[in-house]
Amino acid sequence: MVYISSWQEYQEAADNLYTNSPRKTRYTVKWKSSEGILVLKITDDVTCLKFKTHSSIFLGRFEALNRSLIQKMTNSPLKPIPTALSAPPPQAIAASPVIQGGNLSETPVPASAPSGGGVKKKKGGKRR
Repeated sequence: MVYISSWQEYQEAADNLYTNSPRKTRYTVKWKSSEGILVLKITDDVTCLKFKTHSSIFLGRFEALNRSLIQKMTNSPLKPIPTALSAPPPQAIAASPVIQGGNLSETPVPASAPSGGGVKKKKGGKRR
């Protein structure tokens, strides 16, 4: 087992190792919470490369390496990372105005529906 101290060297060696033997290569990630260490290991049963870090700076690089290896494993092009959670497109909301009482309103007013929260408490005065 070889610990590589430079991220750039590890990334290049990991890519080369996977490219040379894609069917045999295994990639593992281990987080040691007691020590705060992230350990990455890639092996093809002949060569074993390891990288460990305490720094959270490497998380972005780690994600890029994962995406690169997954792209090679699935033989598909990289897809862009979504920037926002799925939300309805703004034109879908604005395209359907609601008419209320003869006036055109951009925001729909919900019909009377039971409010969430269950049973209402009785209002009572002070008991003596």
